Amino acid sequence: MLTSEGQPAPLPGGDVPGFTPAPPAAPEEIHPLKEQPANGSGEGHAKPRKAFPVIGIDYTHVRIPFEISLWILLACLMKLGFHVIPSVSSIVPESCLLIVVGLLVGGLIKGVGEKPPILKSDIFFLFLLPPIILDAGYFLPLRPFTENLGTILIFAVVGTLWNAFFLGGLMYAVCQLGGPGLNHIGLLANLLFGSIISAVDPVAVLAVFEEIHINELLHILVFGESLLNDAVTVVLYHLFEEFASFEQVTILDIILGFFSFFVVSLGGVLVGVIYGVIAAFTSRFTSHIRVIEPLFVFLYSYMAYLSAELFHLSGIMALIAAGVVMRPYVEANISHKSHTTIKYFLKMWSSVSETLIFIFLGVSTVAGHHYWNWTFVISTLFFCLIARVLGVLVLTWFINKFRIVKLTPKDQFIIAYGGLRGAIAFSLGYLLDYKHFGMRDMFLTAIITVIFFTVFVQGMTIRPLVDLLAVKKKQETKRSINEEIHTQFLDHLLTGIEDICGHYGHHHWKDKLNRFNKKYVKKCLIAGERSKEPQLIAFYHKMEMKQAIELVESGGIGKIPSAVSTVSIQNINPQSLPLERVLPALSKDKEEEIRKILRTNLQKTRQRLRSYNRHTLVADPYEEAWNQMLLRRQKARQLEQKMNNYLTVPAHRVDSPTMSRARIGSDPLAYEPKEDSENLPIITIDPASPQSPESVDLMSEEPKGCSGLPPSPEEDEEGLVMRVKEPSSPGTDDVFTPGASDSPSNQRMLRCLSDPGPRPEPEEGEPFIPKGQ
Repeated sequence: MLTSEGQPAPLPGGDVPGFTPAPPAAPEEIHPLKEQPANGSGEGHAKPRKAFPVIGIDYTHVRIPFEISLWILLACLMKLGFHVIPSVSSIVPESCLLIVVGLLVGGLIKGVGEKPPILKSDIFFLFLLPPIILDAGYFLPLRPFTENLGTILIFAVVGTLWNAFFLGGLMYAVCQLGGPGLNHIGLLANLLFGSIISAVDPVAVLAVFEEIHINELLHILVFGESLLNDAVTVVLYHLFEEFASFEQVTILDIILGFFSFFVVSLGGVLVGVIYGVIAAFTSRFTSHIRVIEPLFVFLYSYMAYLSAELFHLSGIMALIAAGVVMRPYVEANISHKSHTTIKYFLKMWSSVSETLIFIFLGVSTVAGHHYWNWTFVISTLFFCLIARVLGVLVLTWFINKFRIVKLTPKDQFIIAYGGLRGAIAFSLGYLLDYKHFGMRDMFLTAIITVIFFTVFVQGMTIRPLVDLLAVKKKQETKRSINEEIHTQFLDHLLTGIEDICGHYGHHHWKDKLNRFNKKYVKKCLIAGERSKEPQLIAFYHKMEMKQAIELVESGGIGKIPSAVSTVSIQNINPQSLPLERVLPALSKDKEEEIRKILRTNLQKTRQRLRSYNRHTLVADPYEEAWNQMLLRRQKARQLEQKMNNYLTVPAHRVDSPTMSRARIGSDPLAYEPKEDSENLPIITIDPASPQSPESVDLMSEEPKGCSGLPPSPEEDEEGLVMRVKEPSSPGTDDVFTPGASDSPSNQRMLRCLSDPGPRPEPEEGEPFIPKGQ
């Protein structure tokens, strides 16, 4: 309402709408230069005087940060106390003890008359869960994860769907048969409950499996399933929640819900990849500001999670993708101190979040509203175990048909027994709306019962079962340069085998991805010469720095082995070394020269120009001729060996000393030198194989004395003269090229000597001869 002058009409109190009324004027205007009273207070507004003007109590001002810090301090002290007492921590998992502490704290707060705090879903999903998932995704063992990705996806997608619908259908049947208290729970509500309770929780799996040190295969299968089934859980949860508000669900809604799974999972991965690439590109330019390098990793990862949650995509998938994509490029750009900061800050942050989650889970159990129904709760627990066991057995039977390393019955038992539920299921149940799900309190009671059973019973008994079944434990060994070289060699070998066979397996695509990464991506995301550095040298630098850091942390700086370079030690501890162990200092130019020599002379991996298979190989024109020549040589050698076996007289058996004395004692005259002992042929022995009968070559077919010359006294004393066979000239074929001893006369003499004819009958006066002779 305006006045005739166009100004707003005053209100009854004299105020003008849209404007803040001025305070009433004081009887005496306060001038800034006018001297005021010492206490600054007017009449009627005097504050009570304090004993100490500065000190006071204002708890409401610091209440929220003070309580948060107090909770974190309490959680850390509890965690410290559990590990100080090894007898307790070796029997009971840490997660169980933290839940017990939460139950005690919640009961104490409720007993005092206060209202215990409840683990709200927003706090859990926005602040407590991201550090745990980022730590798992950033330090994810990428090689075993990618090698077992098919098995993990089958367990995560098909197994979660099976558990959700199997459990939801059976619980609907239980509700129909359970009496008047459960009849009103429909199929849609039971399916939603099944999707919440069927997902394996990554927080609980990490808390239990890290303590029992299970082998890498089982750990990555169960933990990978707990990470990737988040997409299925998010889709089913939001899908059934939307269906609850519909009057009628059509076939089109079901089809769109099926396609929304791919949108949620692949959309989350895409968001994570985008933020990971941006983080890697940003780390290129942080060489002058090393302090903020860790901050970029945390902020970009958290922005990926929030951006995915903004569109109801999978935030866990976004965090994992961001961590996996950014890590190799970020670590190549940032300093070693920043890498250490990222590592330990993530470990600390995730450990504190995990501790708070389990404590608040216990507190919320005491503080929450519960509705206990024996039929519903016991049926939920029983069908959860049955669905998990059946799903693992059926899926493993199918997976083992395609796996090279089969999953044994022990592995199947550990996978089925390790399906723990945790705080994610509790938070999703807490998000349910009373308007559409009136039995939310009963759902929460059943969820807490399943969580407690899996964490306490299965978590406490899995360690002795692993020891009882003799399941392979994790090898706490560091990867060496030798293992890295052989791993790369086997990768290239398997890639070449796939190329020759024409089968494009995962080694082929992995090699394609590595080549694309080296040719294009590294040049854009890695600064300096590190983009051109071979993988083996990069791994050597990493191992070298890790060894140096461990030596410095352990206080063994005076006992540094010669394998550790001087440069790494100078970067870590630039102080002067002791005089008795002074290492030679290298200049920067000398260091760069050595590194360039290593880079240029290290054997590079082959660059494949084309892929070959057995259908496209060109035949070698000389291959047939070589095969024929080799066959002729082989036949000639076999024929010669057969002729020697048929025509050669067996060698004379060497008598033992006892047999020789018996012969001489029986007839000394028979062993005197014969008159014609000098008329023996001269033979040569091949030095390569003196024992082989094929190596004997007859050089002269005429006995000594038959050539018309008198025998020399040396020849008379020597008897058999052994001469070394001259080696054949290079390039000649010893099978097809005739030698000097291959004349027809030599061949005739060889046949005569090898087959001397029938043996004469022994005379009466001959000495004793054994039967075998």
